[in-house]
Amino acid sequence: MTGTAQAPARATLDKAADENFPVAPFFLPRAWRDDLMAVYGYARLVDDIGDGDLAPGGADARRLGVPPERADDRLAVLDAFEADLHRVFGPGGDAPRHPLLRALRPTVRRCSLTPEPFLRLIAANRQDQLVRRYPTYDDLAAYCRLSADPVGRLVLGITGTTTPERVRRSDAICTALQIVEHLQDVAEDLARDRIYLPAEDMKRFHVSEADLAAPTANASVRALVAHEARRARALLDEGMPLVGSVDGRLRLLLAGFVAGGRAALAAIAAAGHDVLPGPPRATRANLLREVGAVLRRARREG
Repeated sequence: MTGTAQAPARATLDKAADENFPVAPFFLPRAWRDDLMAVYGYARLVDDIGDGDLAPGGADARRLGVPPERADDRLAVLDAFEADLHRVFGPGGDAPRHPLLRALRPTVRRCSLTPEPFLRLIAANRQDQLVRRYPTYDDLAAYCRLSADPVGRLVLGITGTTTPERVRRSDAICTALQIVEHLQDVAEDLARDRIYLPAEDMKRFHVSEADLAAPTANASVRALVAHEARRARALLDEGMPLVGSVDGRLRLLLAGFVAGGRAALAAIAAAGHDVLPGPPRATRANLLREVGAVLRRARREG
């Protein structure tokens, strides 16, 4: 990868430090870390396309072959991105155009990954361009099956630990983590004209869109956020047995995922469920405490 091509790719990968959970921590085998970062680079890039958060200058669109006049057309860039993804899975021939997709190709081959979870992530970001509100919790959960659950399935694929039961537990954890992120980002999402709080729940708690646009949350908004947080915690609990179903460093990695969600929920609760001034974030100390709690529970239940 040339220096010019490397800079935007590195900027994308550097966003891993801002996630609620460790993406590829140092204690994992080097091959796993490389593969996890390759998948993270893909997932982060497709989200950045969908959110309009690509690096200024249009370099990513140019690499994907999108004409300059369409560089701001997110659906056009997603279409080009999907075409480049198919080059990753091609038997040979043309190499992927984007450096992050070129980096993904060895991981796909080494781990025998299939296109489906990658395509789901693209579908989620296409949906973001067309769907701005979710009438019911079931509608939101269906979106999470596209936007979040594939990531956990890819982690299982990379580590060679896929089973139907682990996939089910992983899906619960990933959906929970997506809901937590939505709760943290209510104000940011609203600025993009997106609301990931189910409309049926907003009605139940007497919350209007104007309430979400306020600088601080009123009692109704706080009650709504607390309700969605309880749902996320229940999903984390449902997925918890996944941690105890594996051993060694993989157990520690999965504990980190669950602990990241639990620590973020604790930060939301500590803010009085007022997420409107900005995303409540867990401290490193709280994250480590949650990791310990998850591991102790996994040992008890294992």
